[in-house]
Amino acid sequence: MSTPRMKPLALITGASRGIGRAIAIELGRTHRVLVGGRDEAAVAEVVSALPDAAPFLADLTDEEAVAAACAGIERLDVLVHSAGVMGHYGPVAEATGEQWRRTMDVNVIAPATLTRLLLPALRASGGLVVFLNSGAGLTAHPGWSVYAASKFALTALADALRGEEAGRVKVTTIHPGRTATAMQEALRAAEGGSYEPESYLSPEDVARTVRLAVDLPPSASLSSLRIAPAPVRR
Repeated sequence: MSTPRMKPLALITGASRGIGRAIAIELGRTHRVLVGGRDEAAVAEVVSALPDAAPFLADLTDEEAVAAACAGIERLDVLVHSAGVMGHYGPVAEATGEQWRRTMDVNVIAPATLTRLLLPALRASGGLVVFLNSGAGLTAHPGWSVYAASKFALTALADALRGEEAGRVKVTTIHPGRTATAMQEALRAAEGGSYEPESYLSPEDVARTVRLAVDLPPSASLSSLRIAPAPVRR
């Protein structure tokens, strides 16, 4: 009798809500999912909704905590970096050093650290790293300096990693446009505009884009992809 093949393993950060949660649900159809987050109750709720899942509880800015959470992961098929913060919306003249440091810590240093710690497990399976970036990682607008700088840095991190790990680990960057999430609602309030979720991408749209990268055959890879909301017919 042959041994049943184990499900591939996916770790998704920021998976307790929004885009990360949608990705966990989407990949949960085919993968065992490690649900990343800091809120134990919120993570447990997502874990309970999936057919095969476990919590990955850690503050991603605490390297020791992240290393402890990664202990025992010997093979990893998919790592999705979905956790992130807006940090600051407003002119450079008003952005504090703490806002810059916090945004870079969460949006750039944390994914770099987690990736480094899990590279042996990703190499063991010929895995895939997906960086959930933003249109702000390609074009910066007034008021977006802190966030856009962190996302440009995340683009550079992914590009460098893709070259360094060529032939061992695949690396995909996804740049979604405005997406209907709580962060988007808060951003629109800061911008002084209205929040119209029907005009934006849904978290499920982004999750299906991640699925596209995950389901490519071993002989193909997706370097980067920019997706945007389709115009709403009025």
